[in-house]
Amino acid sequence: MATIKPFKGLRPPKSLVEQVESRPYDVLNSEEARTEAGDNEKSLYHIIKPEIDFAPGTSEYDPRVYEKAAENFQKFQDQGWLVQDQDEHYYIYAQTMNGKTQYGLVVGAYVNDYLDGTIKKHELTRRDKEEDRMKHVRACNANIEPVFFAYPDIRLHRPD
Repeated sequence: MATIKPFKGLRPPKSLVEQVESRPYDVLNSEEARTEAGDNEKSLYHIIKPEIDFAPGTSEYDPRVYEKAAENFQKFQDQGWLVQDQDEHYYIYAQTMNGKTQYGLVVGAYVNDYLDGTIKKHELTRRDKEEDRMKHVRACNANIEPVFFAYPDIRLHRPD
């Protein structure tokens, strides 16, 4: 069984959720993110797709882009657009697509549980995308977006 733990999340205040929210970084390209962010300085795209703050055509892998992600992440905290919870929590989420709702937990998980197969990969990712997100996490000292993990469905059966 995977080992999980609560953590102190960083979330936008309820009044800013709609301004901060974004789609996952890997479902749109830089120009789409630039368009969706528009003139909204509170858009999370400024952190997860920070190349939008540079001239069009700037590589998302440019070292300046990671530096900008960290700068923007700090700005969001300084401005109160992302606020860290006082206490550690297990977070519950709901995701609805095509009329079906899926519920899950957002938690801290141990890397070794992922590496040894206790937590199953939900997809095969490209090495360049893995490297990109590792650089992003290192620059920001935070994982800005959740990573979906799966684990075996272990049901406890009660004796009849």
